[in-house]
Amino acid sequence: MLSRVADAIYWMSRYIERAENYARFVDVNFFLNMDLPKTFATQWQPLIGITGDELLFESIYGEVYSQDNVVEFLTFNKDNPSSILSCLIRARENARSIREIISSDMWRQINEMYWNVKDTNLTNNQDISEFFTFIKHGSHLFQGIMDSTLIHNEAYHFANCGRYIERADKISRILDMKYYYLLPSLQDVGTPLDYLEWSALLKSASAYEVYRKKYGRLYFKDIIQFLIFDREFPRAIYFCLLDIDKSLHTISDTRLDTFQNQAEKEMGRLISQLTFNDVEDVIRFGVHEYLDDFQTKLNHLGTAITQTFFGQARINPKEHV
Repeated sequence: MLSRVADAIYWMSRYIERAENYARFVDVNFFLNMDLPKTFATQWQPLIGITGDELLFESIYGEVYSQDNVVEFLTFNKDNPSSILSCLIRARENARSIREIISSDMWRQINEMYWNVKDTNLTNNQDISEFFTFIKHGSHLFQGIMDSTLIHNEAYHFANCGRYIERADKISRILDMKYYYLLPSLQDVGTPLDYLEWSALLKSASAYEVYRKKYGRLYFKDIIQFLIFDREFPRAIYFCLLDIDKSLHTISDTRLDTFQNQAEKEMGRLISQLTFNDVEDVIRFGVHEYLDDFQTKLNHLGTAITQTFFGQARINPKEHV
């Protein structure tokens, strides 16, 4: 496969997943703020903290982290390369360049999502809720179409790598947001506010129902264990890494417990770390510090995949965030 084609399908998949994840945590924060006491109902700044875009945001809006500014920045602002609209523009551009590789149904779904977002004008709370639901369902539909209409060859596995590396990154960021940004003080641990925020976090990962079935009560250690180390939940970080590992080794035709390139080597290091860690190790290291270290290593993995399979690292470092 041409490196140009592999690069395009990898990033097409990453951008679709990124758009979905942005829709997830903005939508959940929107409803969370409706439930929070008035003294806590202005927690929009952490959403910008998730993406590391504070400098870009403040260059456009100053330090006014209002709902309108944050929603517009993360959704429609073309100056933000990771806004939902920007992601769909880039996903569509990549898909256009590989029309002969992807299925017609995949192209139509991306095209439909792009034109709907481009023509959207959010005027009230109901519009906001319906819009983010459309993005999430559109992404699910695209992934289902890809799984069922694309031959599971190299192209599929590059797309799979893009999907799961993006998902692992965003799950780590929303977990980091709750633990590092949202909790006002240690006095709020175990309070209704604490439980409300943990519930919102699980809902943003579509994990609330399955978590309650598996663990029952909301307990922070169980939630961390579930979202990082669970091997069976498709949005857990460990599950994502295992799927990336399978796809990388399928592409290079090597055994799972070996490596023949830098991408597989970086992947092996990450898998090994999570295999021999649990929630107690995370707490001992520090949740924020552990997740920050993981995000750095995941960025290294993304760079290694790009250098190994696409010929050179991308010029724009933002695409590794």
